Amino acid sequence: MLRDRLLEALPQTQCTRCGYPDCAAYAQAIADGEAAINQCPPGGQAGVARLAHITGLPELPLNPEFGLEGPRHVAWIDEDWCIGCTLCLPACPTDAILGTNKRMHTVIEAACTGCELCIPVCPVDCIQLEDVSSPATGWQAWSPLQAQQARERYDQHQHRQERIDQLRAQSQLKKLDHDLEALQADAQLARDAQERERAQRKHDIVAAALARAKAQRSDRP
Repeated sequence: MLRDRLLEALPQTQCTRCGYPDCAAYAQAIADGEAAINQCPPGGQAGVARLAHITGLPELPLNPEFGLEGPRHVAWIDEDWCIGCTLCLPACPTDAILGTNKRMHTVIEAACTGCELCIPVCPVDCIQLEDVSSPATGWQAWSPLQAQQARERYDQHQHRQERIDQLRAQSQLKKLDHDLEALQADAQLARDAQERERAQRKHDIVAAALARAKAQRSDRP
């Protein structure tokens, strides 16, 4: 399948710089003829050549609108500034960041793809990128094994996120069920109160009528 062959040729950084949410979506867009083969900066020009070979399309220069080819980077967290907000944890597509709420975070260097997605979500700008491959760039700075491992970690991340979303949906359904039961109970209480009020009005009307009748009888000679 063309889409699968294209996906295997991508570096699996999941950086979204191509304009798509992940490498799989970009591969599908190329297969569908909706995206050009020169939109992946991490793969560099060598990556464009790979995609050209698979698709049979002419090789194009890397499109600078999507970024420039460069060395491989890994994220680094400044321990003195990290506040443990955890915002970077779900942003990392390969779960390369470890940490808990209000605890310092750290990066698993071997699992980091240098996607940069953790940087904009950090509220204190404590995440920096470190060059770990210069002068090598693109596929010269990355390997098929690293791409495979990154893809596996991304798949695991996606499965875990889907499970979290399912649990959240179930929790929301339970809350909605509870809220519905509470509303139904409140409605029943309101109906009971209305019934009691109507019954009291009927009682008051009858009592007033009896009082008038008694008063009329007592007024007769």
